[in-house]
Amino acid sequence: MRQPGRFPGHAAPIEKEPPLQRTSIAIDGQPVTLEYEWIASGRKDAPLIVFLHEGLGSAAMWGGWPRSLCEATGCRGLVFSRYGYGHSDTRPGSGQGWPLDYLEREARENLPALFQALGIDAARERPVIFGHSDGATIALLYAAAFPERAGPVVVLAPHVFVEQVARERIARLQVTWDDGRMAAHLARLHDDPAGVFNGWSRCWLSPAFSGWNVAGAIESIASPLLAVQGRQDQYGTLDQLYEIQRRVPHAELMVLEDCRHVPYEEHPEAVIAAVSGFLARSLAGGG
Repeated sequence: MRQPGRFPGHAAPIEKEPPLQRTSIAIDGQPVTLEYEWIASGRKDAPLIVFLHEGLGSAAMWGGWPRSLCEATGCRGLVFSRYGYGHSDTRPGSGQGWPLDYLEREARENLPALFQALGIDAARERPVIFGHSDGATIALLYAAAFPERAGPVVVLAPHVFVEQVARERIARLQVTWDDGRMAAHLARLHDDPAGVFNGWSRCWLSPAFSGWNVAGAIESIASPLLAVQGRQDQYGTLDQLYEIQRRVPHAELMVLEDCRHVPYEEHPEAVIAAVSGFLARSLAGGG
């Protein structure tokens, strides 16, 4: 993964953090261990950005980008791997599709549980919630469910309903899984790459998931909201952004040209600049 460089106006360089740490939360009544990492943890009074990775991602997949954003904005950061991802605990039954409401569960149950485990008082801190793809959807659902516990929200390549273009893309990815290319890539990121890919892809391709739609659930978002998408996103059309703005009229939209599904990697400087300006305005107004 390309790692963005440093940009004008960044804060003082961030000191080296401890290696990834682990904490335990309860999921379905069972203890589950998640890996996490703090960025600029010494900035005790700085705003906190919580980074939520994509559907095949992990803490490691972000590369150095969260650190670059924290440098540019003077914020602290929290990066972690969700249940089943990275070096967090694996899910049982890796050949099965995940629950159809796996994104809703992450937003309404698992993320609040992680905050509690790490001693984050979200009602007091009102962290910035930053998500990409699946993580973007989780960010929207969290902000809608807990408006008093969310600061500004930034979402890259979000999805609030299923489009056929996404299902077709995921079906093509299954071919690369069968020939080993996808498996080799994910093995560098996850303890259970088959579990990640099969759980995610089989859920998205299941007939029952074709009607999944959470657009109505995000209407209660009160936080400032910035939604970013590439015009050439291979997993969704710009109708995703337009639906978000229809449901959350105060949302700011940003469409990036010559950009596919990973704006922070494909146009790192433009995203850093947009997010930095958005946070400066939002946090100055009380977030």
